[in-house]
Amino acid sequence: MKNLFSRFLLVFQDSVLRRRLLFIAFAFVLFRLLAAVPIPGVDHARLAALLEGNQFLGLFSIFSGGGFDNLSIVMLGVGPYITASIIMQLLTMVFPKLKEMYHEEGELGRKKFAQYSRLLTLPLAFISGFGFLVLLSRQGVLGDLTAFGMLSNMLLVAAGSFLLMWLGELVTEFGIGSGVSLIIFAGIVASIPRAVSTLVLSFDPSQIPLYAAFLFVALAIIYGVIFVSEAERPVPVTYAKRVRGNRLYGGVSTYLPLRVNQAGVIPIIFALSILLFPQMILQFASGVEHAAIQKIAALLLPFFSAGWLYSFLYFVLVFLFTYFYTAVTFEPESVATNLQKNGAFIPGVRPGRATAEHLSKIVTRITLVGAIFLAFVAVLPLAMQGVTGNINLAIGGTALLIVVSVVLDLVKKIEAQVAMREY
Repeated sequence: MKNLFSRFLLVFQDSVLRRRLLFIAFAFVLFRLLAAVPIPGVDHARLAALLEGNQFLGLFSIFSGGGFDNLSIVMLGVGPYITASIIMQLLTMVFPKLKEMYHEEGELGRKKFAQYSRLLTLPLAFISGFGFLVLLSRQGVLGDLTAFGMLSNMLLVAAGSFLLMWLGELVTEFGIGSGVSLIIFAGIVASIPRAVSTLVLSFDPSQIPLYAAFLFVALAIIYGVIFVSEAERPVPVTYAKRVRGNRLYGGVSTYLPLRVNQAGVIPIIFALSILLFPQMILQFASGVEHAAIQKIAALLLPFFSAGWLYSFLYFVLVFLFTYFYTAVTFEPESVATNLQKNGAFIPGVRPGRATAEHLSKIVTRITLVGAIFLAFVAVLPLAMQGVTGNINLAIGGTALLIVVSVVLDLVKKIEAQVAMREY
């Protein structure tokens, strides 16, 4: 306890750490101020009615960092940048040059890769802004927009998305942790006081068992996220003995840590991006002045908005994307090559291809646990809402998973900074 208290004091006594934490706090305040500035022409009464109970917009609001709740100038949040990053990651599997740039060209290659993601963010921000503005206009939230009004609002929300992307990168550079993740975290946390006040005002003593069940599930998810995030499979590695001059090197045994959940919350973001797209198209189609299109949209929309089919698709997509993202980010061949170059080997396994196959089998097995856990956490609130029907828990699991994962990552990075300064 004394050691923990001394580390806590060191964080605030160290001028560099203090400046980094203050910069994160400044970025949070600036983000919340931007999220409070609405675009012109918003009918807040109709917006509140539209957002109430709309799972599609509720899920989108998470990844916009809460800026969508009042149609602020940052209503798109970092969503276009996340989508651009996902597309670029997918393209590495299609174009070998992109894969080589990201994995083999070092820091310069990753900077160039990030620049391509930024450039791709611009058209995606305009497309997303146009789609949402048309949808909201047809729902009566923005009224009948003129061509100039549509263009000016598109420029506003696209500029707001770019500003948040830039702010997130500044937090990554001058703060601690991933800036984009921290912005999403700030938006989720900012909605907690309002959610608590709503719960208090609508408190019903007859629903105490449901509240208690939700609290129990939330604590269980927090424990499970921490446990799975910290879980790893150690693979023993031995360095061969080598003689250089009159000295003997190597002969040391260590281990290679393989994380159970290497993908983090990225699979959930992938799955939501896939599921939200048809919802957005169907919402758009339901406002088209054509009876047949409206009928088809009204028939298909319930399947992509809620229900057991939606939960099943969500579960399967999160499960599959966990394996996909792990395959993209972890390359057994590269690890095996690096081990062989450094004179290291796994006891009982031949270096080279055999080592790569051995690591691939281990990663495939342990990823199964992480994939099932992520998928379960993602659909658990949907299942609870389907069972209870009284308390809206539809976004609890996803939001809670993001918050806990970001806090864990931030704490680890702060501890690493503290340990570096102690040494």
